[in-house]
Amino acid sequence: MITEKEILEARILIVDDQAINVSLMEGTLQGAGYSNVTSTLDPFQVALLHAANSYDLIVLDLQMPGMDGFQVMDVLKAAEPGRYLPVLVVTAQPSHKLRALQAGAKDFVTKPFDLIELKTRIRNMLEVRLLYRELESQNQRLEHAVAERTAELSASEARHRRLTELASDWYWEQDETGKFTQVNGPVMEMLGLGLGAEGAGAAPAGTWDAAQRAALRSAIDGRQPFLDFVFSRVNADGSHQRFRVSGEPIFGPACSFLGYRGIGNEIMTGN
Repeated sequence: MITEKEILEARILIVDDQAINVSLMEGTLQGAGYSNVTSTLDPFQVALLHAANSYDLIVLDLQMPGMDGFQVMDVLKAAEPGRYLPVLVVTAQPSHKLRALQAGAKDFVTKPFDLIELKTRIRNMLEVRLLYRELESQNQRLEHAVAERTAELSASEARHRRLTELASDWYWEQDETGKFTQVNGPVMEMLGLGLGAEGAGAAPAGTWDAAQRAALRSAIDGRQPFLDFVFSRVNADGSHQRFRVSGEPIFGPACSFLGYRGIGNEIMTGN
């Protein structure tokens, strides 16, 4: 919520080529408790002043020599395209009201202006402007938090992946059909165990232990994790190989099965 203090401390710029109008509005706003009111008689200075002070409200007269209020708004919009234009125009021409709003002004006051109406419109505009600023600030904080969290997750994933690679001979991921989507290391040694794209019927070089193969297939079919599962095979040259593999199923937000991921090691080689 916007506090009374924030409203009264808002940055306000009065732009009018008539010193008497400026003096009247300054006195009215200061008497209402606004503490940060400045003014200029030179419309050519408005864009520079706004760039330096980022005003919460610009009270802008439309009828000025050399550079009118419409031209001032054009310069402000060109300096900050797409940004909120905090302009309240003051005009004695009824025909200028719609044109001013179309040019980017957020509200208007008609000359000769009623001081109560002037104060009311200024306060309403400041409340909207300060709420808009707060929303911008919240969005920036949210974007920053998301960016930080994304970077943290990326770094954590990279560390986890690196530790996994160091602690095992291979790392693997596969989709729900059994197709490998990521392979680091000689994971294709495991083809024929029902983990690879070739399926359970593939015949690798050598003979796998049938009981171990069936137990691993049962765990996979049941979408169960397995830890340090040991399996072995006898190669065509008579040598023996033993492997240890750990894996876990991957599920989506709706508990849909997405595949498996895991690590493995060769634990013994001999004849």
